[in-house]
Amino acid sequence: MKVLVTGGAGYVGSVVVEMLLKERFSVSVIDNIVEGHRSAIPADIPFFEADIGTRDYVRKILGSNQIDAVIHMAGETLVSKSMSHPQDYFLGNVSKGLELLEAMRESNVKRIIFSSTAALFGNPEYTPIDEKHPTNPINAYGRSKLMFEQMLDWYHKAHGLNYVCLRYFNAAGATVEHGEHHRIETHLIPIVLQTALGQRDHVDIYGNNYDTRDGTCIRDYIHVEDLAMAHIEALRRMDDIGPQKLNLGNGEGYSVKEVIEAAREITGHPIPAREADRRSGDPAVLVASSERTRSLLGLKPRYPEIRQIVRTAWDWHSRNHHGYPD
Repeated sequence: MKVLVTGGAGYVGSVVVEMLLKERFSVSVIDNIVEGHRSAIPADIPFFEADIGTRDYVRKILGSNQIDAVIHMAGETLVSKSMSHPQDYFLGNVSKGLELLEAMRESNVKRIIFSSTAALFGNPEYTPIDEKHPTNPINAYGRSKLMFEQMLDWYHKAHGLNYVCLRYFNAAGATVEHGEHHRIETHLIPIVLQTALGQRDHVDIYGNNYDTRDGTCIRDYIHVEDLAMAHIEALRRMDDIGPQKLNLGNGEGYSVKEVIEAAREITGHPIPAREADRRSGDPAVLVASSERTRSLLGLKPRYPEIRQIVRTAWDWHSRNHHGYPD
């Protein structure tokens, strides 16, 4: 199968590309390199430095490379920025996503795996969150992802597009080759490890009075390789199971303080932490029920424990103190 990965030079995208190649898929990548890294992609596969909103160009890529399926990972991802600049999220995740769908429709490409998010659930009414949980986003990021999911529903009804939406909880960790390097880093684990490396003075803990076991936010962390393999199994099985909307998590939640303590243990560094005000748009608890995903895709996490996840991330950051060279 020939696959086009949008946003394939990003953190999760580069690992998905790595795993696709190991599983002997034919892979092409499109990325505008605003957040991605060209050096994260092998030099010997087709790479297109372009925006998914350029419909005519994307249509040419789909046709000239005889693409069978798209794994769509491009878009805006920062929750905090979505609260102050919502227009960027509706442009990047909705309007440009529509251009991608139109390019696919015009090219008769009828399979898409979509990188969605747990942020579309909003404040959970119960945990762990399953696929039947109501969707009520409390930030523009989650709303924009939900809007794209709804577009997929209509493209399925009207045009026969088959899709699997994979609702990420918190991707973390690294492979030997690929790790997490954002130009503006907001994710907890890389921030903690940058502090251990002396690149930051401290870690900010945003809020200590949530209704959780230690007052800090609780999140479900899934190793990026386990997440990537879920994309591949969804791709293999989607003709039989699609359309689907599936959660991707471990089913275990860890608080901010617990993640910091795990990193202190693994790195051997003190990692100073400082309490700060809550961030707008942050739910107290996000933990997944992934039973349906594991049943449909036949998956079992290779890295289920937070210390395993932090260990792989530390190994990569220890070798790549400043991330990718570009």
